[in-house]
This record gives sequence, structure tokens and C-alpha cells, in this order.
Amino acid sequence: MRIVIAPDKFKGSLSAVEVAGAMARGVKAVLPSAEAVICPMADGGEGTVDAIAGATGAEVRLERVAGPLPGQEVEAAWAFLPGTGRGEPSVAVIEMAQASGFSLVPERRRDPTVTTTLGTGQLVLAAMDAGCGRVIVGIGGSSTVDGGAGMARSLGYRFLDAHGEELSAEGGSLGEIRSIDASGRDARIDTTEFVVATDVDSPLLGPRGAARVFAPQKGATPAQVARLEAGLENLAGLIAEQLGVDVASVPGGGAAGGLGAGLVAFCGARVRSGVELVAEMTSLAGLTGGADLVLTGEGSYDGQTARGKTPQGVADIAAAAGVPCVIVAGRVEEGADGGTAPVFCVAPGPMSLEDAMRDAGRHVARGTARLMRLLLLMAGSSGGGS
Repeated sequence: MRIVIAPDKFKGSLSAVEVAGAMARGVKAVLPSAEAVICPMADGGEGTVDAIAGATGAEVRLERVAGPLPGQEVEAAWAFLPGTGRGEPSVAVIEMAQASGFSLVPERRRDPTVTTTLGTGQLVLAAMDAGCGRVIVGIGGSSTVDGGAGMARSLGYRFLDAHGEELSAEGGSLGEIRSIDASGRDARIDTTEFVVATDVDSPLLGPRGAARVFAPQKGATPAQVARLEAGLENLAGLIAEQLGVDVASVPGGGAAGGLGAGLVAFCGARVRSGVELVAEMTSLAGLTGGADLVLTGEGSYDGQTARGKTPQGVADIAAAAGVPCVIVAGRVEEGADGGTAPVFCVAPGPMSLEDAMRDAGRHVARGTARLMRLLLLMAGSSGGGS
């Protein structure tokens, strides 16, 4: 048998590479002669740089940039793929979570009115300094709700208040902006192709938007959510009026606290499904063709999974190739459905989240082995009745 193993990370416990390795051990425990083809995946969030670098051999570079909190500095990784010399430009893959991510903010300091995407913009600058003509920005796992204004400041944009004074333009000050000064923007933006890789199609504003849905998850109080929504609405209005770009209803514009909309407005980016883009760069469809089975997965399968997350994207690719696919998960939310592939929970039984995460590698390996035995049993039963 040829089995393609293409999971996302199990957030907080295992990287996609580690999940894939554990799943491969489970497969081999039951089918020692099986060919396990490992292709760790991502959808624009954490692990995107590692997934693409691992599949393409891209050079991983490190930059010291501003973190999401005031005065914070972090070391962020990005991937560099040199051009082919036949008209194909050098490509940068940036993971905003590396510079402005939720995991970089201690729990007691989570406050999206003060966090910024400034460091993500500094990664964009590093990519352009390296001569990259195409910049892919994965925008999952953010700690911010600044509409990409922090990123834009790194690229030379200035956000001014009613007195003409420059604002730091973090989430809490978006409502104070009265004008956007683009006179100092980096001219290289015009000769660079920008692509946003996202796992959600949320708009910037409204009940499904960046503030109302995601800000509470990042530590915002109800009063702060209202302030952030008003600030994003103000920013969107100024972008439309002064830059001539309508970002209020762009699908995916609300991703990463509005960074999706900011990249469209300030860099002329186009928004794409993160898992589709990563699948292209890792040649997943080619690996899947001719396989007997595809295994994918994520730590928690919930109602969002079928709306653009990695497992559903992988399942769609498998379906297009006519290959059966099973989603492996550490936890399956009650009532979560809507996907097109069966889901198998690898937890051996009821347990606390802490216990599940502590032994996640063992649970994934043993759970995958149980899944393989079940599939073999079902195949045998089917064969016996034919």
C-alpha cells in the first residue's frame, strides 16, 4: 500500500512534522511494508514556513523584528526560494505568527488594543531587501486586531490624527486616524506580487468580522470589541476614501485581525486559500495520485474545519484524485460536521486536555495504528462478501 500522510499541526503539542512522523509510526506498526509518503501541511498559520521549506528545500532565514507587544523583540523565521533564472522571481514565505502571533503574548498580557503587526511588516521589508519579487504572507494565529496598520507603518505609510500627529496605529488607536499618508511608502511594493494565505473567509467588519468573532479569543473585553470594530470601520472608510480600495467586504479580509484587508489595501495583495496554496507548493496533488489512502488531521476537529482548514483541503484533493481519505484528530467537537471525509479520534478514551497534549505523540501513533486495523478489518469484510 502507498499511504500519503499530510496532517496539520496539533496546536500546542506537536508540529505538523511531528504529527506526520507519529502517524507514519502507527501505519508501520500495522503495515510494515506500506510506503508512507510524508507531506506535512499548513493553511497559512503556524507551521507554514516549515511545511513549505521541508517540501521545497527553501532556505530558512531568521530576522530580529518587533514582536506584537510594545517594546518586544522576537526572532522570526521566513523561507527564501531563489528564482529559476527563467523569469520566475525569488519567493518569500512569511508566517505572520512568527512576528505578531498569539503564542508570543503571555496570557496575562493578551490585549488586542495594544498589539501590532509592525514586525510582520519588517519581515516583508527583509523579503524585498533579499530581492523577492513574490511575497506570500500566511496570516493565521495572530494576536492582533490592527487592520494591518502596523505592517503598513513598516512599509512607509503614516497614520495621522486630527492634529496631523503620527499615531502608532495599534488596534486601540485606529478610531483616532483621520488621514493616511502614503507619500513615504516603499516603492518596491509596486513591483512585488503579494499573496495572502488564509484559512478563513471572514470579512473585515460585521458579526463575522475581525473584531466581533476573533478579538474575544485574543483577550478583548466587550467594550474593547466595540472599540476595535469602530476603529476598523474608520480605517476601512479612510482606505476607501483616500486609497481608493474597498476592503470592507473582501473575503478573508478579517483574517488575522484585519491583516488580510491591510495587505490588500496597502500592498495590492490577492487573497487565497492557505491550504490550497501550500498544497500547490508541496505538490500534494502529485503525491496523492495513485495512492491507496490519504491520512490528514489536526489537533481539534470542530465546526471551522470544513470551512477552509487543512484537513478539509487535503480531503478535497484526495477526493479529486479518487483516493479515500480519513481525518485524524486529537479531539472531535460534539456536533461538528459538514466535512466530506470521515473523522477518527486518536484519544484512547476520556482524558483531560493536559494529559492528551502531554502524550500527544504516543496517542497519535497508537490511534493511527487502531485506525489502520479497523480499515483492514473493513476491507476484509468487504472482500469476503464480494
